[in-house]
Amino acid sequence: METFEPVIVAFCCHYCAYTAADMAGSQRIAYPSNVKIIRVPCSCKVDALHLVKAFEKGADGVYVAGCLKGDCHFKKGNDQAANRVKYVQKYLDELGIDPERLAMYRMSAGMGNQFAETAKEMTEKIRELGPSPINVATAQLKGQAA
Repeated sequence: METFEPVIVAFCCHYCAYTAADMAGSQRIAYPSNVKIIRVPCSCKVDALHLVKAFEKGADGVYVAGCLKGDCHFKKGNDQAANRVKYVQKYLDELGIDPERLAMYRMSAGMGNQFAETAKEMTEKIRELGPSPINVATAQLKGQAA
């Protein structure tokens, strides 16, 4: 039996989370390579559609990483992102997809260790949940078409 390795998409704000990821790399702090980072100018620029599309395109888990509370370079962008994540979590739940597959994290630019821990934590959580039901359904449909 093959081991499940989740695909995780991390939308990271340019000023904090992306810089924290860069710091983790500079300090050679290992984090799972299955976390695919997408840099955004601010976490509030991640639309609900982006989150849903990430799952549709094959992600087993998705997270948005923004600045610490009160430290957003765009005033309240990180709070808007957190509200959007909560909204999409409710939507996923209505679809029968575990809302824990989507998360919001906050960190500063100097938190390379925190970035690596977040990536590990999310990877383990998604491993426990297993493949996304969207991916399972897609694989089943492809199998029927063959």
